[in-house]
Amino acid sequence: MRVTQVRAFGGPEVLVPAEAPEPVAGRGQVLVDVAAVDTLFLDTQLRAGRAGRWFPLRPPFVPGGGIAGTVRAVGPGVDAARWLGRRVVASLGLTGGYAERAVAGVASLAPVPDGLAFTDAAALVHDGVTATALLDATELKPGESVLIVGASGGMGTVLVQLARAAGARVGGTVRGERKAALVRELGADAVVDTAAPNWVGRAREALGPAGADVVLDGVGGQVGLAAFALVADGGRFSAHGAPTGDFTRVDTAEAERRGVRVLGIGDVQLSEADHARLAGRALDAAAAGLVRPVVGGTFPLERAAQAHAAIEDRSLLGKVVVTV
Repeated sequence: MRVTQVRAFGGPEVLVPAEAPEPVAGRGQVLVDVAAVDTLFLDTQLRAGRAGRWFPLRPPFVPGGGIAGTVRAVGPGVDAARWLGRRVVASLGLTGGYAERAVAGVASLAPVPDGLAFTDAAALVHDGVTATALLDATELKPGESVLIVGASGGMGTVLVQLARAAGARVGGTVRGERKAALVRELGADAVVDTAAPNWVGRAREALGPAGADVVLDGVGGQVGLAAFALVADGGRFSAHGAPTGDFTRVDTAEAERRGVRVLGIGDVQLSEADHARLAGRALDAAAAGLVRPVVGGTFPLERAAQAHAAIEDRSLLGKVVVTV
């Protein structure tokens, strides 16, 4: 079976095609013919060895934690009539997706609606789930304002659309006019370029003097810390992203003084069943036209190294998907 594996920690060039034994579905599992694989910034950090304090992986390993494809076989204890031949997405954890076939637990499966492309389904298997979980956790309500920090990324683009569909007033931060144009097209009411001088002041002008009811920080670092100042007193701040190298670390005393509820990545850690349930909601939203996954580029399995390079140099808008 064809796979692409990380042979050693390093740059994109350490992703190499290889052969692996055919997997077999065990009890409570299914075997999936993989059609498309979600590719996250986290995958590039795992490949480079920069996420060891959170995820102790050691090469060689096959990356890719979220897949879309067709159930080829079922293991003992799985309802064949329900799942055999079904189009599904599945969360595998951290590894195993960059392959022609993969084994997934039946509890992790969510059916892909008819008419939704596998590439779009793969683009939602993580970001669609996390975006849905974030809006649930922060309890965004119609008429409230939300600032999405990092609005042009894979999850940011989903958040913009889901927040808009929920009836919120949506602001977003980006870097560069090309990304700003995309976020406006997706329905944001205001977009601020964090590369511009005094971007925080410009964001406050757009949001109003009180700030945003909810700030969703998918960037971290100094940008996230600056965005914390933009959450309204009594609002909610989610520090769930760290592509800058670390999650935003806010002053807890200040947050308490201002009555700001602070959430972190731990607040959207989901059980297998909850992940599958939220994946179903995200896929249904896409099938209903409420969300359009922005897939900036697709790369065949053998060119997974180029997929990682495209994520790291930020040359593409939205998601990067590996196809099999």
